[in-house]
Amino acid sequence: MARNIKLDQIDPEEQLLVRLAWACEIEGLTQAEAAERFGITRLRVNKALSEARRRGILRVSVDSVFAAAAGLEWEVQQRFQLKRAIIVPSPADCGSITALVAAGLGAYLGELLQSSEMLRFGMSWGNTLNLATRYMQPLNRPDLEIVSIMGGVTRGSDVNGYEITTRLADLCNAEHSFFTAPLFANSPESRDLFMQQDLVQDMLKKILSCNAIALATGDLHRSLLVRDALPDSVSPAELEALGGVGDITGYILNAQGDLVDHPVNRQVIGLSLDDMATIDNVILAAGGLHKVPVIKAAIKRGLVGTLVTDENTAKALLSKT
Repeated sequence: MARNIKLDQIDPEEQLLVRLAWACEIEGLTQAEAAERFGITRLRVNKALSEARRRGILRVSVDSVFAAAAGLEWEVQQRFQLKRAIIVPSPADCGSITALVAAGLGAYLGELLQSSEMLRFGMSWGNTLNLATRYMQPLNRPDLEIVSIMGGVTRGSDVNGYEITTRLADLCNAEHSFFTAPLFANSPESRDLFMQQDLVQDMLKKILSCNAIALATGDLHRSLLVRDALPDSVSPAELEALGGVGDITGYILNAQGDLVDHPVNRQVIGLSLDDMATIDNVILAAGGLHKVPVIKAAIKRGLVGTLVTDENTAKALLSKT
């Protein structure tokens, strides 16, 4: 429908903004081509398009299943002061969350590990990290070293750190090294003896020198830690009674991100969480509403540099309730 506009209502500036917006966004002209058409500088075109967006003349609509997730990425990143947030759409079947988060992590790792600045990368263990390697394309990084950052478990499994580290190194044509120690010692005293070993100290230094590391996490009901690694003398119920909400590399955290007061936290053979927080980019990949408390705990502790999760989990993290 035509609009009746009086002569004194004509705004030459707004006319130019509309014409430039139409030329660049509808016709597909580059800013240089638009500048030539209208006899202005490219800088003027750039500023005009920004002004058109500010006034609401030019609006962008993203029509995609990934649109909501992209908006959440920015909100999560800003709210929690992260380096980056990667949010994948949540599936209708909650049983598929791990696979989708793993796919998001795999895509991110493929991008991250291509960089020549990435010389040493640390891998934890778990279902999400295991699946992430399935979603990566092979790379050729013979100058890269993949390092396992956690002690092992006796149960043979493709979610064990040794297998995951080897698979990722093979995918990248990279070197790899293992943390050759159990995840837990029998007691805090025997843990102290383990930690004094030169081999363990050398490996801890190597982990600290990583440019980035990838972690998974779990709650105290269905995690791999509870299934495969927690000492027989320790029950999830007693950890929960002390306020435990989940683990990061074997350490049990409460909702505030503090270690629960239980001997098991003094039996972990590995990098302390305080030392881990000094690594430039700690990537936490975890999804599902049952993991919200432990993800929040890790963020509150200042451990997380990059978060990979799903849309519903991200919304729950942002919720104030």
